[in-house]
Amino acid sequence: MLNLVLFGPPGAGKGTQSEKLIRKYNLVHLSTGDLLRSQISAGTELGLRAKQLMDQGLLVPDEVVIGMIENKLEENQSAAGFIFDGFPRTVPQAEALDQLLSAHNTHITTMIALVVDDEELTKRLLLRGQTSGRPDDQNEELIRRRVKEYNDKTAPVAGYYSNQGKFVAINGIGDIESIFSLICTNIEQAS
Repeated sequence: MLNLVLFGPPGAGKGTQSEKLIRKYNLVHLSTGDLLRSQISAGTELGLRAKQLMDQGLLVPDEVVIGMIENKLEENQSAAGFIFDGFPRTVPQAEALDQLLSAHNTHITTMIALVVDDEELTKRLLLRGQTSGRPDDQNEELIRRRVKEYNDKTAPVAGYYSNQGKFVAINGIGDIESIFSLICTNIEQAS
């Protein structure tokens, strides 16, 4: 089973590359944001618990998110693999994900990090904000704060996977197809 963590700050190109990887390797996309929304709209026990916390302005605890991921794994037992998007964001989440996958007799194959400098990210997000309508992509100060938050909080996760020999950094600036080709080469070497 091929299990990928696609990593990178907002605007690094994760969405674009994720779609291409899903098609090429027939992976199930696991976005924690999408999972939360679908569980809430389905009215599941985990979804109701998450909604209650979110309505209070609180973060959804890791065990609730891990429970949602476990449900998705069980729903897709015959999948060729999964691509994790937006998770894990912290070392405890990475450890919990490793334990969950181990219980399902699988593991993270590799973590691909798209590396893009902060100025390029800011430029990309402002450009995206012109067409996406997303308010968080239209305010330069907010963009810089999001990028800093990513850099501060998620760098340890890269170290976690690096210590396991599963971390690969790829330059996220350049032609989309060239970046995709580099990603695929690294995936195939890790598999």
